[in-house]
Amino acid sequence: MAWWNWGKKKEKTEEVTEAAEEAAGSTQNAGAEEGPAVNDTASAEVSAEKEEPVTPAVSYVPAEESVQTGEPEKEAEEEEELKPKKKPFSWFGKKKETTDETEEDEEEEEDDDDDEDEDDIPPVKKKKGFFARLKEGLAKTRDSFVYNLDVVFDGAEMIDDDFFDDLEEILIMGDIGVGPTEAILDRLREQIEEEDIVRPSECKRLLIQNIREQMAVGKTAYRFEKETSIVFVIGVNGVGKTTSIGKIASMLKKKHKKVMMAAADTFRAAAGDQLKVWAERAGVELIGGKEGQDPSSVLFDAVNAAKARHVDVLLVDTAGRLNNKKNLMEELKKMNRVIDREFPEAHRENLIVLDATTGQNALQQARDFNDVADLTGIILTKMDGTAKGGIAIAIQSELKVPVKYIGVGEKIEDLQKFDADAFVEALFDVELEKDEEEDEEDGEE
Repeated sequence: MAWWNWGKKKEKTEEVTEAAEEAAGSTQNAGAEEGPAVNDTASAEVSAEKEEPVTPAVSYVPAEESVQTGEPEKEAEEEEELKPKKKPFSWFGKKKETTDETEEDEEEEEDDDDDEDEDDIPPVKKKKGFFARLKEGLAKTRDSFVYNLDVVFDGAEMIDDDFFDDLEEILIMGDIGVGPTEAILDRLREQIEEEDIVRPSECKRLLIQNIREQMAVGKTAYRFEKETSIVFVIGVNGVGKTTSIGKIASMLKKKHKKVMMAAADTFRAAAGDQLKVWAERAGVELIGGKEGQDPSSVLFDAVNAAKARHVDVLLVDTAGRLNNKKNLMEELKKMNRVIDREFPEAHRENLIVLDATTGQNALQQARDFNDVADLTGIILTKMDGTAKGGIAIAIQSELKVPVKYIGVGEKIEDLQKFDADAFVEALFDVELEKDEEEDEEDGEE
């Protein structure tokens, strides 16, 4: 369009605008007087033109620097706080503070463990001496035999024939036997007359004294421990013969004696294996043979080995078949002849092992073996659970053979030398103060 036309058009536009404004003003005046305007559409367009929104200026922000605001930002911060923080690196391991805390925790845990361990550890039982175990072992005998004696001593009104009859019955029922009982009562009558005793209760002291004298072991009873000796250990099967040999070997070994065992019981299966276990346990040498081999040939080898090696004590385990069989007795005689020929200068000892629980049957075994073996001592086992402890008195009284060892258990220390005083005191439960002192000495040993 030409420049000269532009001026004309501007003038024309201004005129149209003024005309429109005049028309609008007249319309408003008319509306105020007469009511709302008829042309609502035109007024709406005008107002819309006046209220047209203004678009704000937009500034450019890079995507990397844009951050969301509001609640998501708080949640992110909380999550960041909940995350475990990395511990600083140190060439010396953890920081000192962390180390101190850890050590304190470990000490507390150790203290707790120690407390738990102390609660779990059972109290240590005090080891009982041999006398205490013997006293416990004789409890059944004491509760029956000794109790009945106390009833007679405390209940009788006078010393008469009825008094002695009651004593005789109790002693025989206590497995002391008829012969020993008569000897004990005859001695008691003499003492009553000599001391002019009237009260029955005073007779108990005399009875205990008589039994103690009969049970006494001579000073030469253990001579074989001090000389070069061969000890036969005999007895029927099941009485603890092999076990007793092992225990005696252990006792002699502790006294620095050179000990050897001979497994001459070749008739019983596994007898040699059992003795081998005890030989290893005691730390002594064993000479054995094959099952079924002639026992005398095994003894021959053992005797010559003992002579060559300068053994102090040779313990011989013999066959333990029933003592009423003639073959067994003949075998024992044959073995004795071997010793007499091969080692006559050796001290001889024949010990029989008896089971105290068998009562009078044990006494009969001792009689039979004594006829062929010339017994020199008795090993009385299983005294820890019998009501027939009086058999020890019967055997020693009738056969005049001393009880040299007594067993009250299965352990090595449960077989000890027989002490007549300790046995009688344990049986009758007397002289308690002296017993406690002996018990303490046994515990120290």
